[in-house]
Amino acid sequence: MRDLHHRIGAAALGLALLAVSSSQAEAAEISGATLGLAWALPFAGILLSIALFPLLAPHFWEHHYGKISGLWAVLVLVPLALVYGVTPAVHALSHTAFLEYIPFILLLLALFTVASGIVVSGNLHGSPGTNTAILGIGTLLASIIGTTGASMVLIRPLMRANDDRKHNVHVFVFFIFLVSNIGGSLTPLGDPPLFLGFLRGVDFFWTTTNLFPETLFCASVLLVGFFALDSIIYRREGHLKKDPTPDKPVRVAGGINFVLIGVIIAAILLSARVKLGTVTILGTEIALQNLLRDIVMIAVTLVSLRFTPKASHKANGFSWGPILEVAKLFAGIFITIIPVLAMLQAGKNGAFAPLVALVSNPDGSANNVAYFWLTGILSSFLDNAPTYLVFFELAGGNPQQLMTSGALTLTAISAGAVFMGANTYIGNAPNFMVYAIARNGGIKMPSFFGYMLWSGLTLVPLFIVTTFLFFR
Repeated sequence: MRDLHHRIGAAALGLALLAVSSSQAEAAEISGATLGLAWALPFAGILLSIALFPLLAPHFWEHHYGKISGLWAVLVLVPLALVYGVTPAVHALSHTAFLEYIPFILLLLALFTVASGIVVSGNLHGSPGTNTAILGIGTLLASIIGTTGASMVLIRPLMRANDDRKHNVHVFVFFIFLVSNIGGSLTPLGDPPLFLGFLRGVDFFWTTTNLFPETLFCASVLLVGFFALDSIIYRREGHLKKDPTPDKPVRVAGGINFVLIGVIIAAILLSARVKLGTVTILGTEIALQNLLRDIVMIAVTLVSLRFTPKASHKANGFSWGPILEVAKLFAGIFITIIPVLAMLQAGKNGAFAPLVALVSNPDGSANNVAYFWLTGILSSFLDNAPTYLVFFELAGGNPQQLMTSGALTLTAISAGAVFMGANTYIGNAPNFMVYAIARNGGIKMPSFFGYMLWSGLTLVPLFIVTTFLFFR
């Protein structure tokens, strides 16, 4: 163990020395213009770990993902303290924790807990019309209770509805496309990237108005395409298997959790409109209305746990595992992204100047097609939340400018992050959760590359059309 600590310390110090010259080491504040590309290695490392370990070494990852996340975080925090001093490092950490990480995790915790208390019981017959209706409802629901919440509420009813179908894999593939991803594009509640934008200053309903045309187009095409495909498969199936769960009336139970969804929305809206002053903690100025919003999220979680029957949690397969994993991994992500965002804020004066050139036209204006596809491609294989932050900063990082004169650029970034998170199992957190639940329920889900074949043949052509319609 001691040898491991020595190695970590040596690696961290080496990374710091590679990242900046000795003349920069006395800088009082962390400036992105002084940082070298080596500072981005921990961020790349944690994203690649999240992408590859669950596929290549799932059992190791299951037991050690928290340690791996912590190791990458240490490789940023230690060099920051050594090179810039303890105080600037603490300020950078507190700024990230209080203004971004804690609000982000508390919202996910509240939505996850509330959604787990909403139970859809009974059983329907999985006909093309019924399946399309469930996918449509889930697509709408995703922007209200989040893609994770909507996925967890509806995946088991969809499985029961189709457990007598001989060929049902396509149902769950389209479920991931629509409910676990594209449906969450209309509010900051829908998908983590959009909530990070809200925390950066993007208005709550900005996404609703600006992403509505793209979302309506993509969702409509996918729903119509699904209905046509499911109808063909349904007719060709002939005699169905004996239904292990015969049709029963559908009932929705959730009690106080429906009210709590309204409380979450109200708290977020009020935090953006009410000014209550500020308080400074560890050098970070925190708006009191945002602090109150975060306290409300904790209260919502506790109230939901107190008044939700245990039977409801059992019916939904509720456990703390998914949210704990998200909390640990995103702690590492938010720490390792600190120097990356600083370099992006430096623009053409920073280490990512080539990337700035890649998303810029010759006249210096934003190349929205490049923003859409680069954000989308990286969101497909890395996590779409930090990818959104990277390109948000690359576009200037000024929410007022991006919501007005740069509205199309921010729309391209938002759509790329949310829509193309559906391209792989690892693009958005609910994707792999749906995969695991469906597979454990006996659904022969496609492999990692098999799923990419589905998305490549279905989503990529759709996104190409979307590009020509909206981003050129």
